[in-house]
Amino acid sequence: MFVRTATRKNKDGTTVRYLQLAHNEWDPIAKAAKMKVLHNFGREDQIDRAAVERLVGSLCRLLDPGRAAALTSGAELTFIGSAAYGGVYLLDQLWRQLKIDTIMTRILASTRRSIFTERVLFALVANRALDASSKLAASHWVGPGAHIDGLPACSDDACYRAMDWLHQVQDSVERKVFDQVATLLNLEVDLLFFDTTSTYFEIDEPDEPIARNERGVPLPDPGDDDEPVMKGFRARGKSKDHRDDLPQIVIGMAVTRDGIPVRVWSWPGNTTDTALIRQVKDDMRDWTLFKIVWVGDRGFASADNRRYLRQGDHHYIIGERLRSGSAEAKAALSRQGRYQDVAENLKVKEVRIGEADRFVICYNPDGAERDAAIRTRLIAQLEELIAGTDALSATKRAELRGVISTKPGLNRYLRTTPKGLLRIDAAKVKTEANLDGKYLLRCSDPKLPAEDIAVGYKQLLEVERGWRDMKQVIDLRPVYHRLEERIRAHVILCWLALLLIRIIETTTGATWRRIRTEFDLLTVATFTGPTGTFRQRAELTKPQRDILAKLNIPTPKKIVEAIPAADA
Repeated sequence: MFVRTATRKNKDGTTVRYLQLAHNEWDPIAKAAKMKVLHNFGREDQIDRAAVERLVGSLCRLLDPGRAAALTSGAELTFIGSAAYGGVYLLDQLWRQLKIDTIMTRILASTRRSIFTERVLFALVANRALDASSKLAASHWVGPGAHIDGLPACSDDACYRAMDWLHQVQDSVERKVFDQVATLLNLEVDLLFFDTTSTYFEIDEPDEPIARNERGVPLPDPGDDDEPVMKGFRARGKSKDHRDDLPQIVIGMAVTRDGIPVRVWSWPGNTTDTALIRQVKDDMRDWTLFKIVWVGDRGFASADNRRYLRQGDHHYIIGERLRSGSAEAKAALSRQGRYQDVAENLKVKEVRIGEADRFVICYNPDGAERDAAIRTRLIAQLEELIAGTDALSATKRAELRGVISTKPGLNRYLRTTPKGLLRIDAAKVKTEANLDGKYLLRCSDPKLPAEDIAVGYKQLLEVERGWRDMKQVIDLRPVYHRLEERIRAHVILCWLALLLIRIIETTTGATWRRIRTEFDLLTVATFTGPTGTFRQRAELTKPQRDILAKLNIPTPKKIVEAIPAADA
């Protein structure tokens, strides 16, 4: 159906145009399409435009508002600008699949907070995953920089208020989110990996110490606690970023064998790893998990920790220090036996030392070559440093000995003779060569095969990958906050962003960096005209459609949003 223009020329030379509503019909006899006039509007210069507008309005009610606006605006449309849309849409749909929006909305229903709090928190999570910035910059990013469904604009005050609320309901949100993730993905939580990291703050002085309980949480009334501990939140401690000169906080994360982060913790910066895993086990105890094998590195291998992890019919796989000189480590290395091939770069050998625990020696041939090459380079460097030192005075040799002692890699292979001469420690070199490519594991599960023990511990790299992504992709640091509550909330936002990213990666088999780059191409453009404003997305590419299909996410609507002129 179309509008046809018929032209007639008068005797005086003037031209008159007539408008007709027509459509083509198929004539089966003539086997050709013939035009049929349905209605005559009359002369173009005398047409009843009000009647035409009423007709168009009636027809437009049958269409999507955005599509109607696009069709009726015609050449009078004005392009306002474009904003990021693809990555935000992807994260928002997964956020809704996990029912995180429903979880937060239900908790918000019992408060007097704004109904937009959930949308603001999603915006902050999406900002961490797509364009990490400060909360002030994130508030300006919403709207002009990124189109977020249900949140046309945002302020920095709204961001801070939402973070304060998130900190208050952290435990409830984490528990409910875990339940949804476990149900949706059918998570295997028989192995639960735990590790810690630290993040520093570029400030001159650490926080003032305040009374805290054994969990590092501030005490509103120190008198209620029998043994309060005085600690500042941002405090100096052993930095895993090699910045012991700056205050820091300690962050812990529990991760499944698939790399899905299920919970996150924050502690004062001078907290040691020794007792943390006990608190983590207590926190996870009420999550109705079945039998769990806890996997941790050497920092959690104390006897008290091992005993605590055995409670509740749970077990553990923990790395042991081969260089600790302990009787168990020496006994394990002295046992004879053949290695079993587990993978191309992994061999295992189980040794029996006692009745309580099992010990598995893991050997990585590639790692052994790497360790040998590093040792050869260090010894060559040390030989160069001590060459000709016999001719030096005792004072000069002592000074050089002090300098080398500050370099652990070199100091390991240096010995001093009774006369003060500097030599390569051949016995130490031989001992270290025996440890090339090896690491020792302790396991309390009597039924778990040695191969599964080794592979399970190797998966601890998933936690390290999580820390790397949290620091480099999500940009955990710098933290633009001073208050402890908001620093803790910032960590939770980073955890939620990592959770969405890791689910996307495990489902699609592609890296988040690649997916983010692909969906950066999917933008939304804003047009305005006499009838209102509408936003229309760009055309989807095949890779984008494939990723959406793998995640079971519907394709976004062509017209993302339409606002009639009266509402605008």
